[in-house]
Amino acid sequence: MALAESIEYDKIEIVGLYKAVQVREATVIKKDGVQIARTFRRYVLNCGTLDDSDNLVETDISAEPTEVQTICNAVWTTDVKSAYKTYLIANKPI
Repeated sequence: MALAESIEYDKIEIVGLYKAVQVREATVIKKDGVQIARTFRRYVLNCGTLDDSDNLVETDISAEPTEVQTICNAVWTTDVKSAYKTYLIANKPI
């Protein structure tokens, strides 16, 4: 009886004006090569956050899987980052 666990990134979606990247990570458990369980974890990546001086600090995606990095790099253009920064500044809590 051999159990094996693997991680699959089975759904990656680009959502909204500021190109948030939604990722679904599946943890798959197999027994003797047959799937016996699958659980999911979802998370969202935005292109950055504001620092105390209202500079956009870009999100570190270096730990993300290659396919997620590729999508983030493709959709998070300079224009998207600039628009997102403007949005964050305009919606800062007082």
